[in-house]
Amino acid sequence: MAAPDGAVLGIDGRSRRLSQFTRDRITLLGFVYTTCVDPDGCPLAYRVFDAMKAAIEATPALSDKVRFVTLSFDPARDTPVIMRRYAGSRVRDEGRGLRWYFLTTGSVQELMPLVEGFGQDIRYTIDRSNGKPRRELSHVLKLFLIDAAGFIREIYTSTFLHPRTVLNDIETLLMEDASGATGGGSGR
Repeated sequence: MAAPDGAVLGIDGRSRRLSQFTRDRITLLGFVYTTCVDPDGCPLAYRVFDAMKAAIEATPALSDKVRFVTLSFDPARDTPVIMRRYAGSRVRDEGRGLRWYFLTTGSVQELMPLVEGFGQDIRYTIDRSNGKPRRELSHVLKLFLIDAAGFIREIYTSTFLHPRTVLNDIETLLMEDASGATGGGSGR
């Protein structure tokens, strides 16, 4: 299926379209929120991205053909400034090589069509003592492999989130591109 599109904010605070980050290169996209403490959630995604970054940078033929996108689930807390801090030295958004973008949205209203378009479920935890939503998110960890034409080709959950598997899938997509296969046809 086609990756959804919508308004996002970069760490510089500028508004852009998500499609700028999901076309023309193979993209590995993961939703996170910076206050997540579940070791099998967002921190695991970060570790996998780091391992993938090392593997891709060790393979020069891959580094200009792949990008990473980390998109926040929590626009109220994860402002562009917070996402910049979260990214640390991992930000890579210009020049040659693997680029890693850290994005958020301006509001929950801008976020929800993206979340729904990717089929990513999120829930706010309810504080039973007063019945009000706590600002704690619950979600199933998913990373999305998107081909250069903007089609979601694989969805990884924590059970199948192994750097070697993801790298193999990236290499398969690159072989398809080299052989002239097109993105998006039936069955995708």
